[in-house]
Amino acid sequence: MNFLAIGAISGCLVVILGAFGAHGLKDVFNEYGKSVYEKAVFYHMFHTMAILLVGLIEKIQPGIQLSVAGWVFISGIILFSGSLYILSVTGIKLLGMITPIGGVLFIIGWVILFLKVR
Repeated sequence: MNFLAIGAISGCLVVILGAFGAHGLKDVFNEYGKSVYEKAVFYHMFHTMAILLVGLIEKIQPGIQLSVAGWVFISGIILFSGSLYILSVTGIKLLGMITPIGGVLFIIGWVILFLKVR
C-alpha cells in the first residue's frame, strides 16, 4: 500500500475539514462543539503525519513491513476523529463511545511502529 499517497490525501482532507470548521461551521458550533471539532482536526493531522512516517520508513527500509501500523492509524483517524467531527456538528453524545476505540487504535499503531523499527 502506498501510505505516502494516503497520507497526502489525508493531509489535504484535514486542511479542508479544518478550514470548513473554522469558517463554514463557525455559526453552528457552541464552545463545546468547537473544542471537540478542533480536537478532531488536531488528532487527524497528527496521525496523518504518522501515516506519512510509515510510508517514508517503508520507502527507505523496504524490509520493514509497516502496513498493519498504517492501516491501524487510518482506522484510528476514522473512528476517533470521525466520531468527533460528527459529534461536534450533531451533538449526538452516543458517538463519544466510539472515540476511545479510535484512541486505542492510535496507541496500537504507535506500539506496532515501535516494535517494527527498534
